[in-house]
Amino acid sequence: AVVATAEAATSRIKDLASIEGVRENQLVGYGIVVGLNGTGDSLNNAPFTKQSLQAMLERMGVNTRGANMRTANVAAVMVTANLPPFSTQGTRIDVAISALGDAKSLQGGTLLVTPLMGADGEVYAIAQGALAVGGFTAKGDAASVTRGVPTAARIANGALVEREVDFKLGSMSAVRLSLRNPDFTTARRIALAVNDLIGTPSAEPIDPSTVRLTLPAKFNGNIVDLITDIEQLAVEPDLPAKVVIDEATGIIVMGQ
Repeated sequence: AVVATAEAATSRIKDLASIEGVRENQLVGYGIVVGLNGTGDSLNNAPFTKQSLQAMLERMGVNTRGANMRTANVAAVMVTANLPPFSTQGTRIDVAISALGDAKSLQGGTLLVTPLMGADGEVYAIAQGALAVGGFTAKGDAASVTRGVPTAARIANGALVEREVDFKLGSMSAVRLSLRNPDFTTARRIALAVNDLIGTPSAEPIDPSTVRLTLPAKFNGNIVDLITDIEQLAVEPDLPAKVVIDEATGIIVMGQ
């Protein structure tokens, strides 16, 4: 029999909590995909695609107002991305593209310059590039087959960060550790482990999900140095016993 030791049940503070403010930000944008092989939006059924195409061509110096446009190689899409914390100008992030109209497939398409905005309405990144589609559709005379989702695609490193989120962690004198699974006992154990390492009462549990960490007056470094010192400390999280039953498979998982 294998006996579980107390050491085996511990986790790093780095795995139990995150620094409040050090987080991703969600970005979204509206764009146009071109180069589709007749699988794009039907312009009569998707007026926003037609308006976007006309506006884009006008910016390029081509007047198409009043013209009868019949292309099926264009699709309107929504572009989403996550802006990692501390992303600097010029770094690249992945983007996901989803068809907005009645396009049948985005295979072979290219996304044109698309501004990606945050919740504050500011543009934080610009996306453009060739799409990578995981699904496909094949048709014959009597049958058709679809695998995956051909109307969703990705562009690896497809967006360029243009604006940074202003968050100067190094100049802060105090931060808050946010527990991923709030618990009174775990928060107190984290604070005790930090104070044992530093030797002064620098950490204080505020509530089940928050531990306030203050930079000691005589600490030789900034708050980043302090976080680096404590994030590897081992703490035993206190979790309630649970019994989880998966109805689909019949698997039963029991906690301690």
